[in-house]
Amino acid sequence: MLTTADRLRPAGEIHTRTALTVLRALARRVRTLETEALAHERTIRAIVRNWRPDLLNQRGIGPINAAVVLTAWSHPGRCRDDAAFAMLAGVAPIPASSGKTVRYRLNRSGDRQLNRTLHNITLARLRYDPDTRAYLDRRRAQGKTDREITRCLKRYIARQLYRQLESPPTAA
Repeated sequence: MLTTADRLRPAGEIHTRTALTVLRALARRVRTLETEALAHERTIRAIVRNWRPDLLNQRGIGPINAAVVLTAWSHPGRCRDDAAFAMLAGVAPIPASSGKTVRYRLNRSGDRQLNRTLHNITLARLRYDPDTRAYLDRRRAQGKTDREITRCLKRYIARQLYRQLESPPTAA
């Protein structure tokens, strides 16, 4: 669609000519922004590779997700343990039990960008990682809802990332 809009030749009535001119200008602007975003992503990838190259080896973690995780984590010792990191990310389970029912609800606080990043990593792993798919099927068979399974996976990924970030980086 961008290629088609970029090749438009304004002709005809004033309304048609104006619409085609605007579409052509928007297509060129989108191309420019795509090029700029790709350059920024390359720069972020270089920074992440320089700081923690081992993060990019994890399934579902690209340069943008790695940058968000590194920004939230900041430095070793910022969070005392993986539970504190999970609370920072807003993925720590919050008890919501009532009577004989024992359940946990989603945490609505914490760093929302980090939470979204963990959610994106979870979705990528659910789609491409066979171990995560097997976990999903196993938990569904136990009667868990998709929301509860996602919460558990996000907590697991937060724990895994915390342990990886607190240990010295490994050579890529």
